[in-house]
Amino acid sequence: YADGSQRWSETNKIPLHDADGKVIGVLGTFQDVTERIESKVALEKSEAELRQQAATLEQTLQELRQTQTQLIQTEKMSSLGQLVAGIAHEINNPVNFIYGNLSHAHTYTQDLLGLIELYHQHHPTPHPDIEAEAEAIDLPFVLEDLPKLLDSMKLGADRIMKIVASLRTFSRMDESETKTVDIHEGIDSTLLILQHRLKSKADRPEIQIVRHYGALPPVECLAGQLNQVFMNILANAMDALEENHQRCRRAGQQAEVPTVTIITRALSQAVEIVIKDNGPGMPESVQQRLFDPFFTTKPIGQGTGLGLSISYQIVTEKHRGSLICRSTPGKGTAFEIRIPA
Repeated sequence: YADGSQRWSETNKIPLHDADGKVIGVLGTFQDVTERIESKVALEKSEAELRQQAATLEQTLQELRQTQTQLIQTEKMSSLGQLVAGIAHEINNPVNFIYGNLSHAHTYTQDLLGLIELYHQHHPTPHPDIEAEAEAIDLPFVLEDLPKLLDSMKLGADRIMKIVASLRTFSRMDESETKTVDIHEGIDSTLLILQHRLKSKADRPEIQIVRHYGALPPVECLAGQLNQVFMNILANAMDALEENHQRCRRAGQQAEVPTVTIITRALSQAVEIVIKDNGPGMPESVQQRLFDPFFTTKPIGQGTGLGLSISYQIVTEKHRGSLICRSTPGKGTAFEIRIPA
């Protein structure tokens, strides 16, 4: 029409025949169907808008679920960090007291042993009561073993102090600001906390840790959250190695020595941490969903499916880095973490 509007019409034509079958005319009908067409177009547009709204709502719901998951996990890890820091502090005080007194005990012991030796030189033939008591307590053995005993106590105290230091390093999880840290220190503290997982068990040998540390510059990062990434990946590697060893035992096969290899190197504008195992590996179908929230291949009650999802968000969103999984069935799995330097 002249005003630019459009109208839709539906036309039907039927030929008319005479008795001999010749066409003698046409019967035509005309109907204005503009309203019907416009209603159909409007309905299709409305359906498209509804589908778009539904997709938007689905995406928003997914983002809310991820945010909720992050908040829950962050709160859990923050509480864990506070708990670990509190335990480390409570252990540290008595250990410092013991460690500080061990040096004095060692000095006093040496003085007393020296005095006994001096007494023996000047009085080689003691009173029978003293000689009988010396034999009863096996004095030569005590003189030889007491310094060794004190040395072993000092080694134990050193070990406890290292564990406390690692707990303090790992408990940075509740820190929200970026700090310049030593990546190797974070990895080692995480390994120390997971030490109980590495020890040999009745159904498998000890898990070996092989370190190939390169020269890394200090890295600005959220230290506690990066330690959480190391914890999740290392714990998953140990789970895979245990599962692989049990599978080989059931099949009557000889499994390789379970090994986790950690490689670090400095790149041009980033640092790379590679954590790989010689476990069973994963098929492509699993790798594609590996970082999806709530996806897990573990039995019910043994995994939440949040560890790698949270780790991916920490590396990619909070550190603007990358987290890649490379795995071949039967040949193990490797996780490559890159953090901008």
